[in-house]
Amino acid sequence: MTQELRRSLGVFDAVVIGLGSMVGAGIFVALGPAAEAGGSGLLPALAVAALVAYCNAMASARLAARHPASGGTYVYGRERLGPFWGYLAGWSFVVGKTASCAAMALTAGAYLWPEQAHAVAVAAVVALTAVNYGGVRKSALVTRLIVAFVLAVLAAVVVASATSGAGDFGRVAPGADMTAGGVLQAAGLLFFAFAGYARIATLGEEVRDPARTIPRAVPLALGIALVVYAAVAVCVLAVLGPRGLAASPAPLADAARAADAEWLVPVVGAGAAVAALGSLLSLILGVSRTTLAMARDGHLPAALAAVHPRFEVPHRAELAVGAVVAVVAATADVRGAIGFSSFGVLVYYGIANASAWTLGRSHRALAALGLVGCAVLAFALPWPSVAAGAGVVAAGALLYAVTAARRGPGQAA
Repeated sequence: MTQELRRSLGVFDAVVIGLGSMVGAGIFVALGPAAEAGGSGLLPALAVAALVAYCNAMASARLAARHPASGGTYVYGRERLGPFWGYLAGWSFVVGKTASCAAMALTAGAYLWPEQAHAVAVAAVVALTAVNYGGVRKSALVTRLIVAFVLAVLAAVVVASATSGAGDFGRVAPGADMTAGGVLQAAGLLFFAFAGYARIATLGEEVRDPARTIPRAVPLALGIALVVYAAVAVCVLAVLGPRGLAASPAPLADAARAADAEWLVPVVGAGAAVAALGSLLSLILGVSRTTLAMARDGHLPAALAAVHPRFEVPHRAELAVGAVVAVVAATADVRGAIGFSSFGVLVYYGIANASAWTLGRSHRALAALGLVGCAVLAFALPWPSVAAGAGVVAAGALLYAVTAARRGPGQAA
């Protein structure tokens, strides 16, 4: 008999988990590469990324209300489009978000102890896997504290930049260097910072009254994240300008220096590290739930579907995800991990929008816009990310075909 997870999360906890995934290390690391790609078109790129994220958020919320089970788009794709599409969504999510976990861990390592970034990253993965193993309520409490601290740090950067004499808000306006291709590539990179709202949907089996809680929590978390990102982007652009932002490996810290707020630099460093750990906490949580759903359906080893009798969490999936992320964090490059993750996540949301299309006419306009947006942003990413991402997605499809052939006709689900 399938064991069920405990429904313990309300709207507030679900919003905090979403914010813990979005308002994390992405805002500390994505602005520089996005400015390099989009130049003075950074703010239009942020708007494009937010629009696609909104379409995806509404698709995820509507689908989660209709199918309140762990697994997110893995479940939606399976139920609305067929077993293969559910599998491909789950594959894209698990692989892409595993890379994202490694990127977050490496970001924490780079800020806490640059000379031993990989070792710190592995230690962070082990520690946060243990927190998640202890139960989702404990994870929600820790995430709440992390979100509060990170928001305070970002607010300090905004105030220091806006009130300094170094700020020139004329730098915020788009200039002659802005191109459509640059804006789209920048939007694809900035989308990395928005992707956490699906974490709420993947917890569909653990929220109270999911038909009401999820549709409320997803747009609310996304809206808060957008306001924060826009405020930070405007103020950092005003202080550094597009070229200075593009050249900066730590733009928020450099903005604090340019604003003559040297005292804020170590605080920003701490905020970046804590933000990365907050994102990692929620990412491991979400990946393990999708792993649980795929294991229940036979696409991953059945042992990963076990739920701990005391903590009521998918403990074997938690440990397996933590082990894989630790290995990747010990060996990977952070920039490559981010690009690869973005492609996989956009494939995942593309399938979510295609699934939402089947809910009825009232949902189709946003679903179509979200599907097209995901495709455009995915293929606007730097070509190495596109090539690697497409190759891994194709490998997943081939694995499904081989597995289905072994099972025989009518047993591919």
